[in-house]
Amino acid sequence: MTIDAALLARFAKIVGERHALTAAEEIAPYEEEPRGLFRGKTPLVLRPGSVDEVSAILKLASETGTAIVPQGGNTGLVGGQMPDGEGNEIVLSLSRLNRIREIDLKSNTATVEAGVVLQVLQDAAAEKDRLFPLSLGSQGSCQIGGNLSSNAGGVGALAYGTARDLCLGVEVVLPTGEVFDDLRKLKKDNTGYDLKDLFVGGEGTLGVITAAVVKLFPMPKGRELAWAALPTPADALRFFELANDRAGNGLTAFELIERTPLAFTLAHVPGSVDPLTEAHPWYVMIEISSGRSGDDAKELMEEVLTVAFEEGLVVDAAIAQNEGQANAFRHLRESMSEAQKPEGGSIKHDISVPVAAIPEFIERAGDEAQKVAPGCRVVCFGHMGDGNLHYNISQPKDGDRDAYLALYRKMNDAIHAIVRDLGGSFSAEHGIGRMKRDELIATQPAIATELMRRVKAAFDPAGIMNPRKVI
Repeated sequence: MTIDAALLARFAKIVGERHALTAAEEIAPYEEEPRGLFRGKTPLVLRPGSVDEVSAILKLASETGTAIVPQGGNTGLVGGQMPDGEGNEIVLSLSRLNRIREIDLKSNTATVEAGVVLQVLQDAAAEKDRLFPLSLGSQGSCQIGGNLSSNAGGVGALAYGTARDLCLGVEVVLPTGEVFDDLRKLKKDNTGYDLKDLFVGGEGTLGVITAAVVKLFPMPKGRELAWAALPTPADALRFFELANDRAGNGLTAFELIERTPLAFTLAHVPGSVDPLTEAHPWYVMIEISSGRSGDDAKELMEEVLTVAFEEGLVVDAAIAQNEGQANAFRHLRESMSEAQKPEGGSIKHDISVPVAAIPEFIERAGDEAQKVAPGCRVVCFGHMGDGNLHYNISQPKDGDRDAYLALYRKMNDAIHAIVRDLGGSFSAEHGIGRMKRDELIATQPAIATELMRRVKAAFDPAGIMNPRKVI
C-alpha cells in the first residue's frame, strides 16, 4: 500500500516541517545500515522531540495501518532498523530525544532518553565519578534506545551483564499511542510480570522505548589492562579460569583475539601498533579492576600474569603503562570489525557457546569453514569471558567478492550447526532483525515461535511496529 500524500502530511504535522524529512539527500542516511547488506526505502523520516509526539505518531499509525520502523543511531548489524524496499514504511528517529533527565548518585542510577548517545552517557557518569559499563565499538554514535531494544552486550558484559541487566525501568510508547511509564529505580520489585523485559531486546516490534532508568556503578579506583600472547584457545580457557579464580568480580574484561584480526587492524587502521614485539597465534586482552586502589589492581594483574607464565599458558605480555597505552589497546580491539572491510567480503557470525566449549567450537568451525570456502580466512575475536565470539570469515585473498558472499547462507548454516550442537546461540548480542528471522523460526521450538506471535499480536494488533522483524 502506497502512503498517500495527505496521510504523510498528517504525520509531518505532528513533528513540524523542520523535523519531517522528505528530501532524498536527507533521508539517505536512514536507508542504509553500516555493512551495506540492507538498504531500504522510506517516503518520510519523522524526528519527534517529545514523548507526546511519539504517542501521536503511533496512534495515527495504528488508526491508518501505517508501518513504523524505529531507528536510533543506525548502528545495528542485522537490519532491524531498516525500512523495507517498497517505500511504504515510515522511519521514526529517536535522535532528538536526547536528554539525560537525571543522575541519582544515591541510587546509582541515570534516567536517560532513548536518543542519548552511549558515549555521552558514559562521559556524564564519569564526571560524577560513576561508571556506566556498557562498552561498544560504536559507542560514539549508537543510542541508548537502540542499545536496549537490541539488548546490546559488549566488552563489559562479563562483569556487569548486558543492556537488559543494566536496565531497571523503561518508558515505552505502545503501538496504540498509550504510554507505559515504568521509570522505576528498584532493584527488587516482585509485583507480577516484568514487562520491561518484553521491550528490552524486542527490537522495536512491540513498542518504542523513549526513556529508561539504567544502573550506574562506583568508578573503579584502579584499572589495569594487559595484552597477553598464548599458543592456543585451550590455553586461553585455562588462563580465563586462573584469572577468574584470582580476581573474581575484579575481572572486568577478557577478550580472545586471533592473529588475523590483529593483522588486519595493524594493516588498515592508521596509528595502530602491535602491543608485542613478535607475532603470536592468539591473544587475550584482560582487564582487572579494583574498588580499593590502583596499586591493588596492579598487584592483582601482576599476580595473575606471573602464574600464567609459570604454568606455560602465556608466552608474552604487555601491561599498559598509562591510560594512553590502555586506550590504544582498547582501540585495537574496537577497530577489528571495521578493519575487515578492506580485505574483501566477510561472512559474519555473532555466536555464543558455553565458555568451556570455546576451544572445541573454534577447531570444528575452522574445519567447516574451509570445506565451504577453501582458502577463506578466519577472523575470530570476542568476549571469551561470557562465551560470545565474533566468528567472522573473510574471503580468500585475491578471491572474487561476489562469488564468496554467495556462500553466505551455506557458511552460516555450517557454523550455526556446530553452535547448536554445543548448546549455543546463533545471535549472542546483535539481535535477530531481518537477517536472522527465518533461521530463528526454523530452529527454535515451535511453541516458542507461537508464544512470540501471541505476544506480538497482543501488543501490536494492527501490526504496525517494525513489520517482518524478529517474528
